[in-house]
Amino acid sequence: MSAGLGAPEPASTSKVCAEMKSTRCTFRCLLVSVCLCAGVSPASYAFASDPPVTAQISPPVAAEDALPDAPKPRPPVTEKGLPLAILKDQIPIWTSPVRVRTHDLIWLLPLGAATGAALTTDTDVMRDVSHDRTFNKDSVNVSNSLLGFEIAVPVSLYGVGLFKGNPHARETGILSGEALADSVVVEEVTKIIFRRERPLYNNAAGDFFAPNIGANGSFPSSHSMLAWTLAGVIAGEYPSKWVQVSVYSIASGVSVTRVLGQEHFPSDVLVGAAAGWLIGHYVFEKHHVHHVSHALQAKLSRRTVGGSETETTHGILD
Repeated sequence: MSAGLGAPEPASTSKVCAEMKSTRCTFRCLLVSVCLCAGVSPASYAFASDPPVTAQISPPVAAEDALPDAPKPRPPVTEKGLPLAILKDQIPIWTSPVRVRTHDLIWLLPLGAATGAALTTDTDVMRDVSHDRTFNKDSVNVSNSLLGFEIAVPVSLYGVGLFKGNPHARETGILSGEALADSVVVEEVTKIIFRRERPLYNNAAGDFFAPNIGANGSFPSSHSMLAWTLAGVIAGEYPSKWVQVSVYSIASGVSVTRVLGQEHFPSDVLVGAAAGWLIGHYVFEKHHVHHVSHALQAKLSRRTVGGSETETTHGILD
């Protein structure tokens, strides 16, 4: 009787402390995860863009009057300047959380909610995923093949651009390489910081800050991050419906099969996908040249003859 009225038993106390520690760890990781995605968010390249302006396109009187304001020239990234471009990217990527603005909460809050839900259900989900080693191995092979195919796309485009004199294809290959390098830096540093156990360890507990993990941690998913990085660049360079459906389907396939292969938790691939896409889109928006000229031509082709048309542009024509 006295035991029931006294202090909790040591086992109960240990269990409560472990749960509190796990909760604190989850919230800490959620906060840093959102900061990681905010760090490469559209706000991070706002410093390099002009504020939105309203351009009034009037009926042509002379050839020069028919053109909207010319965009500021942006130097293209070349093979020689690629290492320096990658180095320069690190400063805005890692310091950009201080530039997050109120309107960024439109996407940061849903992302944070989804990440929080994933973190709290990671263990249960991974325990329900098939542990059949043949199935897991096949899923891993599929993810490797999909990512390899996706990497081959910009490599092939770069070859076409180099040998066939296609500057747009060459730019896609170069910017894809720059974005991939940026993503590798971010994901390797993040893995070392969080040191999360893989799902196959410790009955899918998914503990963070585990010893002897190093760069082989689970959080975030390297495959997912790299796949969505490439998707962000390729979809930006070639914004047709079929290209976007294709690259985003491949990137989604990479993310899903990493979970089915018991290589990563759902939160790992979610944060990796978000951060990867943001890095790819950031590099594209910062350095692309040839897509701008296509947008300019398209805008001129829609020019109203005999009237006026108001267009909203963001620094350089979207």
